[in-house]
Amino acid sequence: MSLIAPLLQTPHTFAIVGVSQDPSKYGHELFETLTAHGHRVLPINPKYTMIDGQPCYASLADLAHIPDVVVTAAPAAASAQIAEACEVLEIPIFWMPNGTETEAALEICQRNGVTAIHGYCPVFLLKLPPERWSELP
Repeated sequence: MSLIAPLLQTPHTFAIVGVSQDPSKYGHELFETLTAHGHRVLPINPKYTMIDGQPCYASLADLAHIPDVVVTAAPAAASAQIAEACEVLEIPIFWMPNGTETEAALEICQRNGVTAIHGYCPVFLLKLPPERWSELP
């Protein structure tokens, strides 16, 4: 059974590390796409206090509730630190879209029981017809 398909199909709470107010940036597109598909999205970036009228948090540790998934839009160099935060905060899934994953982050996830998703872009996947999602890992 696919791990990714249920995350896309039913509303979940996603925290996006590296969200941006700039519509030309991936972090903004990711925020808009997940929101448009009915997910609750918690923006994370210490540069901002608000993203599209929603409070923006400085770090994962500042969240009042644990999200179902953390997705990174931050540079790959930050992925290991984000993986460590997922472990400490007991966030079950860390999604690293193409180009954001590192071996160190994957090892941290594996060692600490955090499910790592990598190599797949949520924005791209949400543009596919839902019947194609069953083909995903």
